[in-house]
Amino acid sequence: MNERYVCIHGHFYQPPRENPWLEAIQAQPSAHPYHDWNEKVTAECYAANASSRILDRRGLIKEMINNYAMMSFNFGPTLLSWMEIKAPEVYEAVLEADRLSREMFSGHGSAIAQAYNHMILPLANRRDKHTQIAWGIADFRRRFGRFPEGMWLPETGVDLESLEIMAEQGISFTILAPHQAGRVRNLGSGRWKEIPTGGMDTTQPYVLRLPSGRSIVIFFYNGAISRAVAFEKLLSDGETFALRLAGEFSEGSGRPQLSHIATDGETYGHHHRFGDMALAYALRYIPARNLARLTIYGEYLEKYPPSQEVEIIENTSWSCAHGIERWRSDCGCRLGGEQGWNQAWRVPLRGALDWLRDSLTKIFEESAQPLLKEPWSARNEYIKVILDRSEENIEAFLARHSTKELRPEEKIKVLSLMEMQRNAMLMYTSCGWFFDDLAGIETVQVIQYAARALELAQNLSGRSLEDDFLGRLEKARSNAQGRPDGRRIYEEKVRPSFLDMERVAAHFAISSLFQNKNSHAETYCYRATIEDRRVCRAGRSKLVNGRMRVRSRITWEEKGIFFSALHMGDHNIVCGVGREADGDEPGRHLDEIAQAFSKGSIPESLRIMDKHFGRGIHSIESLLKDGQNEVLDLILEPSLKEAEAVYQKLYEDNAPLMRYLKEAGATPPRMLYMAAEAVLNTSIRRAFEDMNFIGGEIKALLDEVRTQGIKLDEEGLDYAARNIFVRLGKLLLENPGNSDAMERLLGAVTILDLLPFKINLWEVQNAVYKLIRLHSASFKGVSNNSLRFLAERLFIAFE
Repeated sequence: MNERYVCIHGHFYQPPRENPWLEAIQAQPSAHPYHDWNEKVTAECYAANASSRILDRRGLIKEMINNYAMMSFNFGPTLLSWMEIKAPEVYEAVLEADRLSREMFSGHGSAIAQAYNHMILPLANRRDKHTQIAWGIADFRRRFGRFPEGMWLPETGVDLESLEIMAEQGISFTILAPHQAGRVRNLGSGRWKEIPTGGMDTTQPYVLRLPSGRSIVIFFYNGAISRAVAFEKLLSDGETFALRLAGEFSEGSGRPQLSHIATDGETYGHHHRFGDMALAYALRYIPARNLARLTIYGEYLEKYPPSQEVEIIENTSWSCAHGIERWRSDCGCRLGGEQGWNQAWRVPLRGALDWLRDSLTKIFEESAQPLLKEPWSARNEYIKVILDRSEENIEAFLARHSTKELRPEEKIKVLSLMEMQRNAMLMYTSCGWFFDDLAGIETVQVIQYAARALELAQNLSGRSLEDDFLGRLEKARSNAQGRPDGRRIYEEKVRPSFLDMERVAAHFAISSLFQNKNSHAETYCYRATIEDRRVCRAGRSKLVNGRMRVRSRITWEEKGIFFSALHMGDHNIVCGVGREADGDEPGRHLDEIAQAFSKGSIPESLRIMDKHFGRGIHSIESLLKDGQNEVLDLILEPSLKEAEAVYQKLYEDNAPLMRYLKEAGATPPRMLYMAAEAVLNTSIRRAFEDMNFIGGEIKALLDEVRTQGIKLDEEGLDYAARNIFVRLGKLLLENPGNSDAMERLLGAVTILDLLPFKINLWEVQNAVYKLIRLHSASFKGVSNNSLRFLAERLFIAFE
């Protein structure tokens, strides 16, 4: 048994989804009720695996485990970058798992690196391969605090050149699919053995001798079990999963054996609900039943170096039966789509991006040569700036690589060159070709990166490459209704994302109508410094005039801008912005607008704005999307309060009548029902938000809901209740002696049975589970009974 090992590898990855002008993900309606797909998959998978449940026979939670600490895994660097800001608790759990795993696996960590933004490396040029690998390593070192032993190849797309660069940069091993092995032989033997279909022995590692004389170790995962996990519902039962993994060993083999699989990490919770729990159960069950020892690749390699040599089949991958054609041709590999769809668009998309990459290379080299000692070396090290955009760090980067002391405008130029190159690599993210249509959000995303690179190139060189690029892109045609070509998709889905300093200034100016902005304000990757701000009011109308400087944290580009924002009530907003260099004496124009406004002549104010700002006129539509929602909420707030007061009075005046009608079997008037529905839902939500669980108010409201037959806003109430449960749980975890928090949380869990819908208890269970494990000994008498009651109501075993 001691020489039988099991290793489970999860490839956790989401494509970069950030708007390249904002460096942030905007709302994605297809991920509703979540803000975006990263948030959705994090809730369903990444967070779930950080504290996965193992249940006892009663169905109570007997243990929560961090799956990442007991398996092999890689996370995409761009995903971790998002997670660090947007899901910090999950991010810390991932890092902690790697620290814990080193204690379990002989000093080896469970995390391995990944080539940076999931570019298909065999289709990349040598420079991009080098940068992708270097950035993946640097990102890993910054996050995990150590050098990665292994690296995941995107889609396991492999060629010898990529492996050479990985080995050159210190990577010891990678993981491939069994069909990517060509032939094997014993070390020191001259006889090669061809691998028949399905005949690869995946229970041992292999060494690959590279043309340079270097070598790298390859682990070929068990294809059959990996396929069963991903597509054949093996995760429907944790014990069956464990037994399948432990059933691959050969009796009497006379050597150590490794049963290991590799799948998308999202399999465990996102693709298969509760898949994380099956994984957790298997990770506990296998060693507990002495079926095998858990290991990770680094530890196994140290204990049992390869005894066989392998040759790979180049230009292959794990997700395309035709090698790597899925990312450059209409090979037939697809997810589904409608009957008659094709993926012929992949060819011209790849061609357009390759042409753009090569064109950008010329601009990069020509523009960077006078400013940088080694432009491509600077690009390889630019990952240090991406990971830390503090001014001090950027200045240090510029000082290391520049040929001289740079002027401010030259610093902007160097940073713009680096960003042009970064976007030129992001545009090759594999998901742009993986899915079924040119108009899909993943493909539109990579075209956005291309558009940003085009814009930066034009700013740097004065030459526009856009028409030539679109001439190539228009040869790609979507399967969607009307069969739009690439040019039309660019104009309709990409160009609206473009952002210049004037629109950023308009966003700040319009927002300042509703929020008392400080002298400094930030949104996304921009910072506005308000140098002058004057406010005029007339009834419901408001005018804000002023001057600001807007600066990009990414390129350091900075513009001085005058603005005049006018709110005429409701959603009627007009804003004019213009650069300081535009026209003469722009401050005088602002005075003219203010004078007209003070005389009560809004039409005259609008006429002056139109005359002097011209194309710089903006409306509420110019607000960046999430900011637009915030402003609309502020605009609607007074109207909603008025409507709420009307509904409240209508409900209170007619509640007895509605009860009578319900008892009499009569249908209440629609208007009265709507008033009751609005009032009761709002009252319950506010009771949750006020943590008013004591005194019976919520019970009384729920009784009224049942009496009246009112439909509850389950999604909204679940969200409100869940947030309060989590807040109370964290307060107790921070201070176990917080009697008020304990009393309120006890009241909260008491109402669970009264609710006609289920509350998502996942986060509060995490908090209370930790409370029990860390502080149960300090709870005595009544407080111990309270803790026991909490555990019971939250389905946690309390021993």
